[in-house]
Amino acid sequence: MISHFGNNLKLSIFGTSHGPEIGMTLEGIPAGLPADMEKLQHFLNRRAPGKAEWSTPRKEADIPHFQSGLTGGITDGQAIRAVIYNENVRKADYDALKNIPRPGHADYAAWMKYGLDFDMSGGGPFSGRMTAPLCIAGGLCKQWLEQRGIRIGAHILYISTGTHCDMEFDALSPELDDIDPDFPTLLPEVGAEIQASLAALKADGDSAGGYIECAVTGLPAGIGGPLFGGVESHLAQIVYGIPAVKALEFGNSEGCVDMVGSLYNDEYLISDGKVVFDSNSAGGILGGITTGMPLIFRVGFKPTPSIAKPQRSVNLETMEEVTIEIKGRHDPCIVPRAVPVVEAAAAIAIYDLILGESQ
Repeated sequence: MISHFGNNLKLSIFGTSHGPEIGMTLEGIPAGLPADMEKLQHFLNRRAPGKAEWSTPRKEADIPHFQSGLTGGITDGQAIRAVIYNENVRKADYDALKNIPRPGHADYAAWMKYGLDFDMSGGGPFSGRMTAPLCIAGGLCKQWLEQRGIRIGAHILYISTGTHCDMEFDALSPELDDIDPDFPTLLPEVGAEIQASLAALKADGDSAGGYIECAVTGLPAGIGGPLFGGVESHLAQIVYGIPAVKALEFGNSEGCVDMVGSLYNDEYLISDGKVVFDSNSAGGILGGITTGMPLIFRVGFKPTPSIAKPQRSVNLETMEEVTIEIKGRHDPCIVPRAVPVVEAAAAIAIYDLILGESQ
């Protein structure tokens, strides 16, 4: 099963969580672009499993093996194809759940579409594992955007255990275009309070969700278009392709419904002979087109659906009600590992738009 994204670049993601490999193909990339493999691996390591006691114990190296598209670390104009081999697979963990959909997962919907023989072990093609090849493509696009002076950085805004990330990030500040150039490469801090809460959730067999906030700086004004060609709709398509995403907000979208126009509108000023904004409630986008202000958006993730607590389900073969307790290896909260995934999705969508503007 293959998923596709892009208008000017063409991204395809293939494989399954417990299959032999997962991978991606990226087409439409110009020749002559350098690809820093060390930097890419550092980016992939931020998402990789088994890096902390409060995350899934599944350990995967997540080393991409490039099969085409790069010659001597430079794009050659051909399709870029890379695979990651799944090495720590345990399909047996899901034998007891054959024909029994796990609450909160895609099992039931997938079986209704593809049939009960469709392999959903580990979530199959719907698994968060599929964000690893997304990060290969996004990590490369992020590098190529940085060469254009466009930077992308995300951080944990909120985890629903009632704790917040230690990092401060004034998302709606007009000074955000002076963002520390090292920010996009920093790992988000998961402080002691968050770690303790996640460890307690894991011990209790439960899970949590949360929000990630992302900023894109260095974008010139004038990218995008009205209606279906807007930057928001293009970002939404790929962001909602990230497993467990349930919300997407741009700028001060949450607060705007309770504000009057005189408070919400970003007023125009002149500074050093240039048009500037006094605020950034719009999050850097008006009418689907970038304004030159930082592009700000937030992504809401639901709690990890795989929990060890007893839950009611049904056996679709016998049509009997059953109670299940999900075993296996799961994150009590996917938000910390999803930070680079959000950056990757943004980089792919923005680079796709940039390629369109240059044609």
